[in-house]
Amino acid sequence: MHMFPLDSTVSTRRLSACFNHTSSTYKFYWFLALLDAIEVQQKEVKKKQLFIGMISNAWYTVNYFNVSFGQQDLIQKTVKSIKLLEHIAIDEDRAIILQKLLKSKNIEVKKLLMHFDKQVPHRFLSPWYSGKNKREVYNLSQAEIESPIYKLYNDKIVILPAWYNYLQKHIRILRDYVYWNLSLFLQVRNPNVPDIPNKIIKPAKRNSLHKQRKFWDHVIKKRGPLRCIYTGKELTKDLYHVEHFVPYSFVSHDQVWNLIPADVNFNMIKSNKLPPLKEFFEPFYQMQSLALDVYLKESRREILLEDYLHIETNIENGLSKKKLFSVINPLVTIAANNGFEFLK
Repeated sequence: MHMFPLDSTVSTRRLSACFNHTSSTYKFYWFLALLDAIEVQQKEVKKKQLFIGMISNAWYTVNYFNVSFGQQDLIQKTVKSIKLLEHIAIDEDRAIILQKLLKSKNIEVKKLLMHFDKQVPHRFLSPWYSGKNKREVYNLSQAEIESPIYKLYNDKIVILPAWYNYLQKHIRILRDYVYWNLSLFLQVRNPNVPDIPNKIIKPAKRNSLHKQRKFWDHVIKKRGPLRCIYTGKELTKDLYHVEHFVPYSFVSHDQVWNLIPADVNFNMIKSNKLPPLKEFFEPFYQMQSLALDVYLKESRREILLEDYLHIETNIENGLSKKKLFSVINPLVTIAANNGFEFLK
């Protein structure tokens, strides 16, 4: 059951009904774009701005994390098309995406954005105007029949005062509601993809890998320079990057069992590509096993060793190659199925 904060001035029952029988993501992203406008105190909002808001809110989830919205989802297709047309980075900030698309002169981009106008704005008002066609919804909303959330015009929407006050008052609760239900919607379509809720909003800043670097610094200190499993280059204490073997943009965590030191230049090129396991799993395992051997021989109770309990419950006996592969292999397979590319 959908629950919104009750209010005597607006029909929260109808707002809840907007999200009944959801078969695509457009309702979630249209409402998020509407809340973005409310947050900056806009009562009249251009449709183009709202359509761009839909795209920018979905950008990171589609392009960086490769989360599937479903084969027929128009937002996912549009996000991918606009990325190619405008050459925008997959992890670009939402505010920059908004500005670039608002200023874009690309005719194809405009067509892609305005395609949403055929269905999205009036269908969102279906709970107020069940069974009415597009033109009837426009006319009825402009006359404020049934007090809809907004009035529809050719190039804009106008939010009714009572609804504006309600949305502004409860904006945080409403936004959290959308994110939660969007997470549930996407999890069904991505049953084996980890951490869907944290793939909906781009984090303000990636976590520091300072602790993980100290972990590998100690291994290099004890065993001497290591060799990058990708390039064979020597890795010294001051010259390596901590690298996610299975990309962060898929696993969405920094656990040490998925991290190894790597050549700085190669790590920047690797980006979010997947390592072919036939070529790289064995050296990856050997490097992980070496690190554990260093810490276990010293009986050091490094807190990051707890990360390995995800793989091996009795870590004191070392790391099982079979168990590590049984975790890594499905992650790589699912990531590849979701559109992540392999290293070439």
